[in-house]
Amino acid sequence: MKLIFAITTLVAVAFAAPQYGYGRGGGGSSEEIAIIRDDRDRDDFGRYSVNVETANGIELADAGAPEGPKGAVVASGFFSYTSPEGIPVHVKYVANENGFQPQSDLLPVAPEFPHPIPQFVLDQIAFAAEEDRRGSSSRSPSGSYGPPPPRYN
Repeated sequence: MKLIFAITTLVAVAFAAPQYGYGRGGGGSSEEIAIIRDDRDRDDFGRYSVNVETANGIELADAGAPEGPKGAVVASGFFSYTSPEGIPVHVKYVANENGFQPQSDLLPVAPEFPHPIPQFVLDQIAFAAEEDRRGSSSRSPSGSYGPPPPRYN
């Protein structure tokens, strides 16, 4: 049994080993980018801060402290870089009991509410209200539940 465990472990380690070295094959870039700034602070109370800047314009600033419920770390910061298409990306964020909350001009925005409700939805709501008022669940003359579907020309 020990021999089977040892062989299984050895096979698992072999499969988990990197298949390619950094910068060789595997599609990665072999270009090395200089680190301009790498400041990291941490204290005995769980507070920390990280500030990193690279020569190719990547920036990261993150700070946090155990201030959330049950000592959960609350963090805030930003990161920025230039996309492969040449678009500057800048994201500010807060991470707390409400989750990760990014802010950026590049993030999609949901439509404002209230937005217009399509007529076929209003028709369905009216039909359901009428059924509730009558206390029946009878089918419409078309043989299906609800008003007939809208016709689009």
